[in-house]
Amino acid sequence: MPHLQINLLEGKTEEQKQELAKELVKAAQKVIGYGDESYSVTIEDFTSDEWKSEIYPKKIIGRKDILYKEPGYEM
Repeated sequence: MPHLQINLLEGKTEEQKQELAKELVKAAQKVIGYGDESYSVTIEDFTSDEWKSEIYPKKIIGRKDILYKEPGYEM
């Protein structure tokens, strides 16, 4: 069952997060299938300091083995 985990820089509204989750599930369904009931989505907010010290070096650049789209920025 697909579970989508989103790490997001803080500041987006709950409405934006709901819409993002909905659209990600729709896109995933087009590509890999499964019904709506099969998907779950988590969205976790991080401060810019947390992004610089934790997310970017450890979860993005540090996980190139599973990184399918590299960022266009460096920290």
